[in-house]
Amino acid sequence: MTLARPSDQLTAGAPQRRRSAAREGRAPGRTPIGYLFVSLYALLTLAFGIAPAVYSVVLAFTRSDGGFAGFDNFVKVVTDFRFWPAVEHVVAYLVIWLIGLLVFVVALALIVHALRVRWASTSLRFIYYLPGALAGASSVLLWLFVLDPTASPVSGLLRAMGFTSFVQVIQPGNLPVIFAIIAFWTGAGGWIVIMYGALNNISTEVIEAARIDGANAVQIAWSIQLPMLRKWIAYMGVMSLAAGTQLFVEPQLLSQASNAIVPNDYSLNQLAYQYAFQQNDFNGAAAISLLLLIVALLLSWVFVTRGGLFERE
Repeated sequence: MTLARPSDQLTAGAPQRRRSAAREGRAPGRTPIGYLFVSLYALLTLAFGIAPAVYSVVLAFTRSDGGFAGFDNFVKVVTDFRFWPAVEHVVAYLVIWLIGLLVFVVALALIVHALRVRWASTSLRFIYYLPGALAGASSVLLWLFVLDPTASPVSGLLRAMGFTSFVQVIQPGNLPVIFAIIAFWTGAGGWIVIMYGALNNISTEVIEAARIDGANAVQIAWSIQLPMLRKWIAYMGVMSLAAGTQLFVEPQLLSQASNAIVPNDYSLNQLAYQYAFQQNDFNGAAAISLLLLIVALLLSWVFVTRGGLFERE
């Protein structure tokens, strides 16, 4: 006599449950509370996401008097002498930050996952996550002290690099690296925790089989763990790209703290702010925002297609 496994019994009963649900006029696995949660999210998305985006599109293609402007607003902002330097600043920051984020987050997640001592890996994950508990503005204020050689806890390192004053540290040529370090310090910890969770989902049988075949830790990471993390890495790239193109808080606070040594139109978001609240030109600000959106969507499409984010297993 062969005993049926519990999983077989559950599988055998699934079609009957689906037929019963169909007779009752509802889809299997769906409940009214699910529709309630989705409806609340949909309303918030419509109110604070889609509606402002549509309003920005309308502003970008109209004049201040409400008439249709065509592409005049885009031509105006693109030919502004401040636009292309701001583009260069944001691109330099994104390149440094995204490469550093992708390399170091994955490497640190692999190191934490490789630790066999439970308390050690738990403590490291907690330490990595701590900087992310600070809000963006609070983090930048903290870094104002870190970057000042006269008050910094790492003043010896700053002086060894040739910096003797805060003004020397925050010269415009140093800012892409500084902003990338600040962003990594505040955001990398959460991504390390996420990558650690993704690594835990990799089957231990696959890892053990690779070890039996003679693979070392580096070979396992390169040939097994990294390919299986591909979608998570792509997701991190998309979200980090979206956040990076909106660079604003860091240069804005540094500009105020440095008496305009850092320009107040350093990034594209700052330039849009100048258009909206200094020049009272909301149409030009909307044009800059729409250009940022288009570029971010195109670059995100590259991450999604290359990373196979929506591919089904």
